[in-house]
Amino acid sequence: MTDTMQENKSRTPGAHRSRRWFMNKALLAGGVSAVAVMGGYAATTAGAEEAASSDATASATPSGPPRGGGPGGGPTPIAYDDFVGVTTDGTVVGDLYAIHSTGVSTTPVTRAAKSFVDSLTEEQKSATLYDVDSDQWLAWTNVDSNDRDGLALRDMTEKQYALGMKLLKAALSARGLKQANGIRKLNQFLGEYGGDTTKALNEDAYWFTIMGTPSATEAWGFQFEGHHLVINYFVLGDQVVMTPTFMGSEPTKMTYDGVNYHLFKEETAAGLKLLRSLDSTQLATALSDQEKSGDDLGVGAYKDNTVLAYAGVKGSDLNRRQQQLLLDLAEVYVGYQDQGHARVRMREIEKHIDDTYFYWMGEYEDDSAFYYRVHSPVVLIEYDAQHPLAYHEGEDGSSASPAASAATGSPSPGAGAGAGGPGQSAEPTQQHIHTVIRTPNGNDYGVDLLKLHLETAHRK
Repeated sequence: MTDTMQENKSRTPGAHRSRRWFMNKALLAGGVSAVAVMGGYAATTAGAEEAASSDATASATPSGPPRGGGPGGGPTPIAYDDFVGVTTDGTVVGDLYAIHSTGVSTTPVTRAAKSFVDSLTEEQKSATLYDVDSDQWLAWTNVDSNDRDGLALRDMTEKQYALGMKLLKAALSARGLKQANGIRKLNQFLGEYGGDTTKALNEDAYWFTIMGTPSATEAWGFQFEGHHLVINYFVLGDQVVMTPTFMGSEPTKMTYDGVNYHLFKEETAAGLKLLRSLDSTQLATALSDQEKSGDDLGVGAYKDNTVLAYAGVKGSDLNRRQQQLLLDLAEVYVGYQDQGHARVRMREIEKHIDDTYFYWMGEYEDDSAFYYRVHSPVVLIEYDAQHPLAYHEGEDGSSASPAASAATGSPSPGAGAGAGGPGQSAEPTQQHIHTVIRTPNGNDYGVDLLKLHLETAHRK
C-alpha cells in the first residue's frame, strides 16, 4: 500500500465533506457551480485551456436542485453514520440482507478498479480515494455541477480514461453501459444546444471516486457521478449493491452526431404494459388521486432517509401474469448491472413479490408524461417524466433553438428549476425523464452488508 493510500485509509470519514457541502450550498441555493480546472486527454478537444484559466464563473443548472434536496429545498446531505435508509414508517425492517456467496465472480470489476487506482498520480489518489464508510457516498447529486470530488474523465490521461471505461464495462451490463454512454452523449448535445460545453454539459464531465481498497475479501466500492448519471457500486466478496443509481436525460429522444438515441424507451414501455394489464379494480387502486406535476421524484439526491409509505396495487392482488410483468419492469432497472449480479438481485426481489406495490400518477397514453413507482422491502424504483428545463421541442417534434424557446415562453438553457424560470410551469414531457433505483431498509451503498461484515470481523 502506498503512503497516499494509507493516508486515505486512515482519513476521518467525510474529510472532504465540509468543503464540498459549503460549495454545494452556493450551487443549490443560488443556482451556480464552480468551474473545475479542465485538462488531460478529453480536455484537449474541448477548449480546456480557456476554461482552466477562467475564474469560477456561474453555469446554468438545467436540471436544478433535486426535489427536496439541498439548502432552501428541504433535507441536506446526511453523514454516513446517520444513514438509516428509505423506510415506510421510520422503522427499518430487519433480517432482509445477509452476507453470503452469490456464486458470481467480482474478480473482473475488482481487477479493473485496481488497475484504475494504480494509474493515478499521488495527487489524484489524494483527491479520489476515500474510506469505505465515507460521507462521500451520500454527497452525490444529479445536477450539472462542476463541484464534485474525485477525478473527472476530462482530466484523465488517455490510459486513465480507457481504464475508467473498463471499470464501468466490468460493473455494468452491455445495456447498462449503452444507457450510461447515451446519457453522457446527450449531455454533450445539451451543452452544444445551449452554446457551452466547457463546464458540466459535456460527455466527459463525470467523476470517479473510490471508497476503500479494491479487494477480493474486504469491502470497497466506487461512485461515478455527473449530470443525469450517478452510479454507486459497493462490493463485498462476491456480493454487489448497485444502489442508489440515478439515470436521467434531457432530451431523451434525439438524432445526434449521426446516431439515433431513444433513452428510457424500455422503462416507459414496461411501465405502460403493466398498467394496461390491470383490471378496473386494480387500476383504481394503482392510480393516484394526485395530479402529475413537473417533478414528482421522491427519493433522489439527499433523500437517503426518506420515509415513504407504500401506495398503489399490491403484488398479492395481481395474477401470475401481472406479477411477471411487475418483475419484468423491475428487471429493466436491475439489468443495468452485470448480468450475473442482476440475476442474484432479481431473486431477492422475487421473494418479496407479494409485498411489492405498483403506483402510478398521470395519464397513460404512449406519449403521456407520467410517474410510477415500484416499492417493496428490498427495492424502490421511481420513473418521472419532468417539465422541460433546458431543451425545447417544437410542435412538429423538431428541436427549437434556445432563442426560439425564449421567444415562445418555453424554458431556455438558463432556466433552472429553483430559479423561477419558465421551466417551472411548463408541462412535463417524456423528453425529460429522471429515474432512480434504491435498496430500502438500510442497504443502499451496501451499508447494511458493511455493518454485518464488521460485526463478523469483530467477533473473530
